[in-house]
Amino acid sequence: MKRSTLILVAIIGAIVLFGGCGAINFQRKGVTAEENIKGKWANVQSEYQRRTDLIPNLVSTVKGEANFEQKTLTDIVEARSKATQIKVDPNDLSPEKLKEFQAAQGQLSQALGRLLMITENYPNLKANEGFRNLQTQLEGTENRIKVARNDFNSATQEFNTLIKRFPNNIYSGFMGFKAKGYFEAEPGSDKAPEVKF
Repeated sequence: MKRSTLILVAIIGAIVLFGGCGAINFQRKGVTAEENIKGKWANVQSEYQRRTDLIPNLVSTVKGEANFEQKTLTDIVEARSKATQIKVDPNDLSPEKLKEFQAAQGQLSQALGRLLMITENYPNLKANEGFRNLQTQLEGTENRIKVARNDFNSATQEFNTLIKRFPNNIYSGFMGFKAKGYFEAEPGSDKAPEVKF
């Protein structure tokens, strides 16, 4: 009986030892992956901030065109205001918080898109070097935002995969790791915008 007890204790000890090593390894990888997501999220916010900072200059330049639609400019200013009010804590990147943030940014994107499409009717504005420069900067910023969102989604996928794999899924609950949300396509983005003059 003593020998069977020793074997049982040895087996339990081995399981605890290997399980503990696995938990420590998972914790290290989980923290690294979670910090990577936070860094990618900071990059996303930085690119959105760049866009937000360009908008006052764009609006001022467009106001110089005397008969430009004021409603379009008002929509942009209001959408910018709403977009800057939504803050997402990098420690709480839940799908719900990301959808709220994305909805506010989506409204701003739509307003800017309308502005850039409407400018086709204003040759003086299109010829304005300051406006062309701002338009180029905005287009570049939109591309940077796309890249930053894709990088964020890739980091999120790596993290979510890490915490959902066996045996990590056992440890993740105890260690407080929760799945993070992704940026998703906005509803209706599969249809081209309709422009009416």
